[in-house]
Amino acid sequence: METVCHNQLTFESLFNKEVVADFAGGRITSDAGGLLLREIDQRYRLSEKAAACLHDPRQVPKVRHDLLTLVRQRLFAIALGYEDNNDAALLARDPAHKIMAGQAPESAPDLASQPTLSRFENRVTTKDLRRLSDWLLKLYLKTHPGPRKVIVLDMDATDDPTHGQQQLSFFHGYYEEHMYHPLLVFDGHSGFPLAAVLRPGNTHASKGALAVLKRLLKKLKKAYPGALILFRADAGFAIPALYEYLEKQPDIRYVIGFITNNRVVELAAPLLLKAQRQYQETGEKQRLFTSFSYQAESWDRPRRIIAKVEYTRLGANQRFVVTNLVRNPQFVYDDLYVLRGEAENRIKELKLDLKADRLSCHRFLANQFRLLLHTAAYVLFWLLRRHLQGTELATAQVNTLRLKLLKIGARIRETSRRIWVHLASSYPYRDLLAGLLQNLRASPG
Repeated sequence: METVCHNQLTFESLFNKEVVADFAGGRITSDAGGLLLREIDQRYRLSEKAAACLHDPRQVPKVRHDLLTLVRQRLFAIALGYEDNNDAALLARDPAHKIMAGQAPESAPDLASQPTLSRFENRVTTKDLRRLSDWLLKLYLKTHPGPRKVIVLDMDATDDPTHGQQQLSFFHGYYEEHMYHPLLVFDGHSGFPLAAVLRPGNTHASKGALAVLKRLLKKLKKAYPGALILFRADAGFAIPALYEYLEKQPDIRYVIGFITNNRVVELAAPLLLKAQRQYQETGEKQRLFTSFSYQAESWDRPRRIIAKVEYTRLGANQRFVVTNLVRNPQFVYDDLYVLRGEAENRIKELKLDLKADRLSCHRFLANQFRLLLHTAAYVLFWLLRRHLQGTELATAQVNTLRLKLLKIGARIRETSRRIWVHLASSYPYRDLLAGLLQNLRASPG
């Protein structure tokens, strides 16, 4: 490649024709598909409602970027793969991002800078965060209209490695790292996130779980009277306080992983011997289930334990869950408890595709705000998938949706009457894009 001048580049020739590139293409973006997310945001008033949860102590005459613009700028940047505020230096002039933030692509000033966005994140208070958490739950209720017969709540915790001087970052012995320990709750059927709570790094998995659950159940029972609620969680949440509270609610069932101990292993021993004997006779993997009553010393009553015993060429594998369900043991384990693993897939999307573990602010409250912003960006994709039902991308992961529908190159220009977005003539998903936009326009929102 040879540089001809500052505004022109010459590449290797093709078929005896010179290949020349210049920088005269106009305002071009690689994120034109983000306008779809803007359409979703407008339809559900997502960023508008989120911005209304935040206080703004700034003097109005001196404000260049209002709260709504800042929320939109940050939210759409995260959704499109720019999780770091430092990216604002490159995105401030991007025409697609300006449109998504509610600004004209050419005539409006640049979007906010990195220092402005950092100050925005660090201004949040505990009241702001509480209102945002309530807003997330209200959005869930809006997008899941009643009446409903069954609601499934999946609660899980995840590690968020920390680097630097983040407040309340501590070493966790189980994960063997300095970290935060977020607590997340998802709808087990739809995958919608109902809660995202940041916790100090040395917190036990169950810390604060009961308080979060009480808050959610109060609103859910009011919104869906008569619905049966199933609570699922792994063994990190196997604590008496949770059992006792859930058992007092006549319309709540639970199935929670149970930490293996010598006593439950002893009670399941006959089933293990049976599985071993059948494996030796057939040479095929054996998978058997049973249930029994068990009372730990810290419990005020006995509870039902379901045991799953597998025996293969690698030996025995045993798992236990505690539940107040009276259904068949295999049904409870395979058709209810195991499906809890879908919550882990949602967490992977949050962390890997939306970088929800990029909580690198110094203030703990600012990092909780970031976690909620990343969760809100996930909701945008949840809503996008909702309107993709019946298409090839109905169950696509966040990264796939971003690559195929959002990362679209386009030239954007502004005239006196219109804002033109010129997409590539060869864009392979043009029909799907047109159908999706029509679907969005026809939805009630």
